[in-house]
Amino acid sequence: MNPKRIYRLYKEMDLQLRNKVPKRRVKAKLRDDRTVATHVNQTWAMDFVHDQLATGRKLRILTVVDTFSRFSPAIDPRFSYRGEDVVRALERICGEVGYPKAIRVDQGSEFISRDLDLWAYQKDVVLDFSRPGKPTDNAFIESFNSKFRAECLNTHWFISLDDAKAKMEAWRRDYNEVRPHSSIGHKTPIDLMKRSDGSLPPPEQSPPGNPPAGRSKNRGHVKPTMH
Repeated sequence: MNPKRIYRLYKEMDLQLRNKVPKRRVKAKLRDDRTVATHVNQTWAMDFVHDQLATGRKLRILTVVDTFSRFSPAIDPRFSYRGEDVVRALERICGEVGYPKAIRVDQGSEFISRDLDLWAYQKDVVLDFSRPGKPTDNAFIESFNSKFRAECLNTHWFISLDDAKAKMEAWRRDYNEVRPHSSIGHKTPIDLMKRSDGSLPPPEQSPPGNPPAGRSKNRGHVKPTMH
């Protein structure tokens, strides 16, 4: 019996063929529905950065930033990442700082995976997907990644995965706890995370002629830039 006859008989008997692919449950956010975050854990931004060890072995680095406080709860380098790895990383992060209402991501394979889809559905987290070819849809993480590459990845050689984790964690702590950010009133991201109400502190002016507090920089050889 050919497929057309089977389909006609199903229609005549008012039967319905089972859809083998269940409908995805992604809670996608519309572009015209975006608002600026007004408190901690309202919106996170998440992305991947690529680099390598001194041996040439490739690294994939998960970066996460809270768009209100600019706090980065994690920079997680691994040799490879799958959707389930992203979920495990998020569970660890959320266990430390709480769950976000939404996460802005691109449409990379790890972020459109069923593992992350189901996690977001179960945790009531909106996955806010950027449009293909529109990096401005996730400008916060693009800016963060640019600083991270210029100040950490391009200034260090990584001997091993553990070495990479240690150096990236040191940079993350400096970014979160030492460096003042003009966009959040010349406070550090950790200052906003510690505020009980999560509100933005009043802006403060730097004393005339005094530059913002800086960081110690690696003055040795600069590592070739990864493209």
